[in-house]
Amino acid sequence: MKLSNSRALVLALCIIALCSLLLAPPLLASSVPDMQITITNAISYLENSDEAYALLWLDVMYRRFGIEEFATALPRYDQMLSEQTTQWSIFDVFRRISVYDTPMQASVLDDVVAPTDIIISYALYCDRYGLPSEYSTLLDDAVNQGGYYLTHVLLACIWIQENGFESALPHGFIDHVYSATAVIINRNPMVVNDLTLEAAAFLHLVGQGERINPSFLNRVLASQNDDGGWEKDPNGYDGSYWHSTILGLLFLLHVKAPADSYPPVLATPAQ
Repeated sequence: MKLSNSRALVLALCIIALCSLLLAPPLLASSVPDMQITITNAISYLENSDEAYALLWLDVMYRRFGIEEFATALPRYDQMLSEQTTQWSIFDVFRRISVYDTPMQASVLDDVVAPTDIIISYALYCDRYGLPSEYSTLLDDAVNQGGYYLTHVLLACIWIQENGFESALPHGFIDHVYSATAVIINRNPMVVNDLTLEAAAFLHLVGQGERINPSFLNRVLASQNDDGGWEKDPNGYDGSYWHSTILGLLFLLHVKAPADSYPPVLATPAQ
């Protein structure tokens, strides 16, 4: 059957369009940055950080993934502590993340002020001093508040487990915290900010990364700034933020190097 000129033109255009789709590289794949390049850029951004909390997390990444650029993080942290003018600070408390035998009196924990710091500092030393009688109520209230309170409860659960104190938590509580933390990300996996990065990083710290919507990974890769960092709030136009970048890198390192088990977040006791 002979085609009319108009039908022949439509058919030709359809064939051309189909050939273009078949020959063109996949747009989605080409638009996602390479993960190793993203990781390398983040390492470069953080390598010379002088933020105290950053240095402890850099040491965690050095111990867990062997990132040689972070090998001096703990000595630099101790140098910072030696230069402080007060008798003690919250930085002394959290040194136990990297030096398990760090001396610390139980009474010092009573001086911790910030609510989220209270949650994790007691977890950090629970094998030495136990947990306060009201700790379970404190955790429940924090979970109900959500946000950073919830993610800090997750971090507390990680340290409680690593300290061999898991029986102190109610049955099913840890799994509930995992699920609630995943909601922070999965309710809108297109949002990459400091809180969602914290939720993702902490879920991976405890081996629960499979709870995260897979599309979140591509958004993290695509949202890295040219300097290698991530912003605290992409709508705030404040530029890269060390805390968000620590979390973004922690997340990507676990995705890049999946394992059945990792070295613990807390340094092991000296032998």
